[in-house]
Amino acid sequence: MVTKQLKGSLKDEADVTRADSLAREIFSEVANKWALLIIESLGERTLRFGELRNAIEGISHKMLTQNLRMLERNGLVERTVHPVVPPRVEYTLTEPGQALRVTIDGLCDWTHLYLGHIEASRDRFDG
Repeated sequence: MVTKQLKGSLKDEADVTRADSLAREIFSEVANKWALLIIESLGERTLRFGELRNAIEGISHKMLTQNLRMLERNGLVERTVHPVVPPRVEYTLTEPGQALRVTIDGLCDWTHLYLGHIEASRDRFDG
């Protein structure tokens, strides 16, 4: 990530520095294996915890809980608790979460487009 240089007041420069710092923090939290899979699994639907856990092969209860809390804290996932017994909790992507999903889809598309090139480069490098 590149820090932008603006001509302006110290406050403007401080705001840009703060925004860049926050962007790095969010990226480091969201760009992990489980968070990306949670965002993809939710897609445009609402899922209960168990449904989400079943949709993501290999994720533990603890990792799903931690990542859902992190995504909720960052405003990417909305958690809805229904007042029934037993409690029913549902998760859905917020508008910013949906926008991030589009970005993730773009990264996946890029990977599929250049998969052959990447594999060939790895073979040349490793060989």
